[in-house]
Amino acid sequence: MMLKAYDGQKDKSDNEDSYYIHNNSYYTSSPPSYKEVNGNISESSPIKNLAKEQLLNSINANTNGTNTTTIIAEIEGEVKKKTKPIDKTYYIAKEILMTELTYKKDLDVINVWFRDEVGKEEPDECSILLTLIAPLAQAHGHLVKDLEQRLQGWDGRGGPRATTSQKIADVLLTHLPPLLPIYEEYLDGHILVLERLDAAFKQNSHFEQLYRDFETQKVCYLPLTTFVLKPLHRLLQYQSLLQRLLRYYGPSHPDRADCLTASDTLKDLMQPVCETLEHSENLATLCELQRDLVGFDNLIQPGRKFIRHGCLLKHSKKGYQQRMFFLFSDILLYTSRSQATLQFKVHGHMPLRGVLIEEPEGELATYGLVIYGGNRALTVAASSQEEKERWKQDLQNAIQEARDKTDTKITYLSLKSCSSSDEIMDQCGNDVGTQTKPQPQRSNLKVHVCWHRNTSISMKDELVAVENQLSGYLLRKFKSSNGWQKLWVVLTSFCLFFYKGCMDDFPLASLPLLGYTVGAPAPEDAIGKDYVFKLQYKNHVYFFRAESEYTYNRWMEVIGSCTQSRKKKQIIVNENSIECSPEK
Repeated sequence: MMLKAYDGQKDKSDNEDSYYIHNNSYYTSSPPSYKEVNGNISESSPIKNLAKEQLLNSINANTNGTNTTTIIAEIEGEVKKKTKPIDKTYYIAKEILMTELTYKKDLDVINVWFRDEVGKEEPDECSILLTLIAPLAQAHGHLVKDLEQRLQGWDGRGGPRATTSQKIADVLLTHLPPLLPIYEEYLDGHILVLERLDAAFKQNSHFEQLYRDFETQKVCYLPLTTFVLKPLHRLLQYQSLLQRLLRYYGPSHPDRADCLTASDTLKDLMQPVCETLEHSENLATLCELQRDLVGFDNLIQPGRKFIRHGCLLKHSKKGYQQRMFFLFSDILLYTSRSQATLQFKVHGHMPLRGVLIEEPEGELATYGLVIYGGNRALTVAASSQEEKERWKQDLQNAIQEARDKTDTKITYLSLKSCSSSDEIMDQCGNDVGTQTKPQPQRSNLKVHVCWHRNTSISMKDELVAVENQLSGYLLRKFKSSNGWQKLWVVLTSFCLFFYKGCMDDFPLASLPLLGYTVGAPAPEDAIGKDYVFKLQYKNHVYFFRAESEYTYNRWMEVIGSCTQSRKKKQIIVNENSIECSPEK
């Protein structure tokens, strides 16, 4: 029988609740919280949050009012279209503010919430991280306020009308120079932070439990290591936002000089950030994957790099079985997912120096590969031809690089006493690993999304996603509903997070984007609105409506960069957009 592209025998995504995490109790505001941080009361009180929510809604409504019931007036169609041309500087400035709000909240996940829950009990384990993060959180709190004031007074009414008098780069230029020494110190110290957190997690059972408990809290919507790397991500975003402004500004624009100066101010720091980020992301990824693997110890090794992980079908005596493969620069692991622990049990490993791959014949020719390693031969099938090519290319490159290396000191070890045989590993049962106790599911683990969606992610994808993060208000509509719901939406780590408002502490729901396609609605969708994009995965369909052409193009661009329809083509944007998505 002809083997078809694997679409998952037990595709949990057919149950919407498997991915679209939702809890009606989240709709209520967080309880009053007045936390003292470095002698100051944090801005988490409901009174301050309400005032800020009203301010940002007034910006979104392009008026000086405090109406919090609607998103931007142009979206709702409640006012006539303005006769003056829209100034795109306004929407770029607004993107700077919206992403800055999200960044400040991400800093507070460590500076306020992690400090309060963990720091008091384990000061030695967390002291470096908390010392480095505090001045960043304080400084960016001031930056948020100045950005809010600038947007509120845009064109005298907080609106987007075209004008040559409004500026935004001068606000960044005021704040960036004093921030650079703080970022330099953070850049120098963050690797040590990741190493110390990992060491404490492995060696201190009490700290391990505190760490695990914190990651299951709603406010920690990403792995903690991701929050540690957010300052590096933000520097890349500043650079991108300033370049976007410069591409739009004419030579005589009053904000161009400050924009150039701000961009030049970042230049000296950007080179070490770019050089360090890949290493930092690799270390964080290895730390996270070690916690998800059972039966393979000491994953973190000098020189070992993560390349790709994802689902492939493996042929065995029982037929084709779903397996999770992890490809590193020196070794290939294949695993299955334990329903009891939600971890991945290692069934075998192949050092890449001795690995060969070839194209199979017959029914597997389109989607299959044969992987030879030692005395093992694995016949695998991908979910699509594109997915097969991704694995084939990465395997070929990694095998060649492993053979070219002269260093042979990496330890491969640790399938305990079991061989790399599925049958023997199954007989070993719980003896293959030290972690057999069920662990609470952590937030937004990409590896589990790959398992359910039968797809994969590479380190290159991760680095692209770092530069494609976005925040702002959107209107959302389900395929089967008539109304539109206003939500604050954050895109990060291949996932959309939905909040009732921008000051909420944790998301109402989340939607992992891997496997989804993004594009304009089809005529049969009968949307009849401007600036609407459509997200679809199988029978799951969502519509989102942006406030402007610029905002629509930005959401299309960033979502397109991280969805699993990642073909080598540009995202089509309107010719009036100030830029096109670069070739990825």
